[in-house]
Amino acid sequence: MGGTFNPIHIGHLIIAERAREQFDLEEVLFMPCGMPYMKDTSELLPSDIRAKMVSLAIKDNPFFALSTIEIEKKGSTYTYETLEKLRCENPDTEYYFILGADSLWTISDWKEPERIFANCHILAAVRDDKSAQDMKKRINFLKNKFGAGISLLKTGQIEISSSVIRNLVKENMSVRYLVPNTVYEYIVENRLYKN
Repeated sequence: MGGTFNPIHIGHLIIAERAREQFDLEEVLFMPCGMPYMKDTSELLPSDIRAKMVSLAIKDNPFFALSTIEIEKKGSTYTYETLEKLRCENPDTEYYFILGADSLWTISDWKEPERIFANCHILAAVRDDKSAQDMKKRINFLKNKFGAGISLLKTGQIEISSSVIRNLVKENMSVRYLVPNTVYEYIVENRLYKN
């Protein structure tokens, strides 16, 4: 499960746990990205701080692990490169890539999408704002164009986003219960997202 995790929140953890349960995954790797090439990085905290928050958030789940593979890479990070590196290091491991359903509409614009699909099976978290018919059409398009393996995750509606959390902090509002308590304490103690 990749992302900026700026910050990691309860929604990320719920999706990861549902993926682990529904697809009997041995482990979920949380991979904070280094320099995302497709996102605005003006509010992006340094990668070591985001990795620390991920570490705090997942420390009590033995099935969750932090991977720093993307933050150790210099320059922009690309999903296809990360997946190819993982497959090279662990050729007998089957990889699943967990993402939000909205990413199914943008993944064909990512760098080398055919190489992403060649190295993993996509698990897309279903959102209520996408109809089942629209999801099926999009999945069929990606399967036909790229030979993608895609399955849907049943997660229920999760209305939490990192940008909402950052904005609440800026407005001196509490984000308790939107992030794990350990992450909440870290944000408060270090006065993160205040500027």
